[in-house]
Amino acid sequence: MGAQHGTTKHSAASDEARLAARGVTVGYGGRTVIDGLDVTVPSGLITTIIGPNGCGKSTLLRTLTRLLKPASGAVVLDGEDIAGLRTRDVAKKLGLLPQAPVAPEGLTVADLVARGRHPHQSWLRQWSSDDASVVERALAMTGVSELADRPVDSLSGGQRQRVWISMTLAQGTDLLLLDEPTTYLDLAHAIDVLDLVDDLHESGRTVVMVLHDLNLATRYSDNLVVMRAGSILAQGHPRDVITVELLHEAFGLNAKVIDDPVGDRPLIVPIGRTHVQLN
Repeated sequence: MGAQHGTTKHSAASDEARLAARGVTVGYGGRTVIDGLDVTVPSGLITTIIGPNGCGKSTLLRTLTRLLKPASGAVVLDGEDIAGLRTRDVAKKLGLLPQAPVAPEGLTVADLVARGRHPHQSWLRQWSSDDASVVERALAMTGVSELADRPVDSLSGGQRQRVWISMTLAQGTDLLLLDEPTTYLDLAHAIDVLDLVDDLHESGRTVVMVLHDLNLATRYSDNLVVMRAGSILAQGHPRDVITVELLHEAFGLNAKVIDDPVGDRPLIVPIGRTHVQLN
């Protein structure tokens, strides 16, 4: 593994962090994808996992949510090995938006969002006015209240993503993990969804995302986790992590790094073989 780049100013909060991976090794069909990886998710921040295709980004996210079981090591949620927790208890603490989710045909927005309350249901506790209020708030927070009676499959891509995030919010968790929430969205809708994610963070939620767009990841993150070949190459605030050297090492990308003219983060300007004027 290459040298670690950058540090996180929030490392002191790691002892209080609610979610962490400790020495996890994960693979598929006899092939190791992640090998002995350690990572702590800082509480109260937006953490974004970036890296080249096939480096293990989504595998790490799925392992953190217990969708994948590590061959060794452990994922720790609120001080306990997540493997030993009941599925219902995990769902009460951690909400996941998978990549490109699909709703059953004809299901309405309100019915999909209501499914976020399932972890809170039991034989002794059926649907209540409290559940209805949570669903209404989740619809309102994501700006889709007026779509409540529409079939999910009739919506635009950006609307669907908002509805899925609304369902995740209805779980009532303050840990949100989002796997490529801007997939298949045009740039305007991607910005719209990430602004919503930022609003949710500002309301007190800890967010972990996987993104492909490096500049969107840099702009919307407090903490970047840069992966390469199943390992963490760098972690920290975008201003501390994003360098010309790191971009070349992690992605094989030639680029300039400049100050974002409309933000307080670095901006990555790729350099190709043509249409380039270098001073």
